[in-house]
Amino acid sequence: MADNEHRLVLLRHGETEWSRARKHTGRTDLPLTAAGEAQARTAAKILEGLALRDPLVISSPRQRAVHTAELAGFPADRVDDDLAEWDYGDYEGITTPQIREHDPDWTIWTGTVPGGETAAQVSARADRVLDRVGPELRGHDVVLVGHGHFSRALIARWLDLEVREGRRFFMSTAGVSVLGHDHDARTLRAHNLIAHLDDL
Repeated sequence: MADNEHRLVLLRHGETEWSRARKHTGRTDLPLTAAGEAQARTAAKILEGLALRDPLVISSPRQRAVHTAELAGFPADRVDDDLAEWDYGDYEGITTPQIREHDPDWTIWTGTVPGGETAAQVSARADRVLDRVGPELRGHDVVLVGHGHFSRALIARWLDLEVREGRRFFMSTAGVSVLGHDHDARTLRAHNLIAHLDDL
């Protein structure tokens, strides 16, 4: 098997109270809801269907990610602080419509985040993650268990796009995306695979 045949799989955590309410959830360490736990269990169907080869599982440190990995049947081999969600600073715990009351055109991808991370900082963090998993992909499929916005940032950077283009890759709670190669070029092999319908 060629080195570039191994896959990088992204799994977003299951539903929390704040994700259900579409509140920005970065540093706040919320548990999964009962529905989120069910979503994580059904994600196992997707992951099992991928027939992963000797998978290495790396999780965000947040409990919603670690628990999702466990419930999906792929407990984390290690935790990586760089897989944490975007730091939303002053926008933690509030929704995009609330932010747009004073900044009408705001998005996380194109706006500023007072007290939080810039897109450039998130891009650098995503690049660090990808640089670290690169050598692992020579011998394993790798599963990264994390969050919505940061997983989308990882997709953008894997595809050599600016991090703001993560806006084009919506991910459902407990959604799975598969990154890989085609003729030595990095590619998106599958996106937002779900075994539940709540977020469609």
